[in-house]
Amino acid sequence: MPNFVSGVIRFQQEIFPSRREFFEQLSDGQRPECLFITCSDARIETAMITQTEPGELFICRNAGNIVPPHTHHTGGMTASIEFAVGVLEVPHIVICGHTECSAMNGALNPASIDGLDHVREWLGYSKAAVSVVNAIGEGLDARTRMRMLVEQNVILQLQHLRTHPAVATGLAQRKLTLHGWVYDIRTGEVHAYDFATDAFVPVSEHYAAAIAKALTHKHD
Repeated sequence: MPNFVSGVIRFQQEIFPSRREFFEQLSDGQRPECLFITCSDARIETAMITQTEPGELFICRNAGNIVPPHTHHTGGMTASIEFAVGVLEVPHIVICGHTECSAMNGALNPASIDGLDHVREWLGYSKAAVSVVNAIGEGLDARTRMRMLVEQNVILQLQHLRTHPAVATGLAQRKLTLHGWVYDIRTGEVHAYDFATDAFVPVSEHYAAAIAKALTHKHD
């Protein structure tokens, strides 16, 4: 029997009964704090990384954590972004890339995805990030170039995100904050994009002021 099937049975028999009241509350509706856009990679476990409970994140996943620029074409990402911002009124959006990303490897090495027409077209939304890496990453070793691409792709997708009307409106009204993250699978580290310095820094450093403020309020 597949492991995920036995997991459902354990959930129903062991986990759910002990948290029945919590799930009863969840059945009344969702009020997520964040739209979390990340890669479909099986190694990315959003709840583990963020230590969040069910109901706290509205999650969208796809190969390469990509956000196509807004057009009149209706796609799954476009509709989900519009719903999260326009209906659920999430105050935060995170785009989270990760190391050892197969999608980014395909974008950087097109020959590796020969015959995968839909994958090739989808990764076209990362083309500008690949161009940046090819322009400024010449001479760097393969691991460094890949890390650079993962970071540049997050920055590019943040730019694409701003083209969505609901996002642009939320930003203009100062009701919405955008975050760009890179998760390192090997070390567990998460770096956040600092718009002011155009660099990725550890989350503990990037959010230090907010963390200090929250702790102060907690002790008041």
